[in-house]
Amino acid sequence: MADPAERQRLDRWIWHARVVRTRSAAADLVRAGHVRLDGARVTSPAQAVKGGQVLTIALDRQVRVLRIVGFSERRGDATSAHELFEEITET
Repeated sequence: MADPAERQRLDRWIWHARVVRTRSAAADLVRAGHVRLDGARVTSPAQAVKGGQVLTIALDRQVRVLRIVGFSERRGDATSAHELFEEITET
């Protein structure tokens, strides 16, 4: 579980978690209103997120619900990206 005192920019976390391919795409997704943080719509890519919070992200063909469980200083491979969140999307 992530240290609750640890924080990161929303667009950066989305990019590190490999939800989208680029950080600018992550920022655009947030600005377009396609991201909710603990149920509330967020439109600022600089919004700080912390461990335990839940993101709802509306993508082209699906909606993903992710609980933040970790942070990374750099964007890693897909395996390390999966360690940053718990997928709680209902199927």
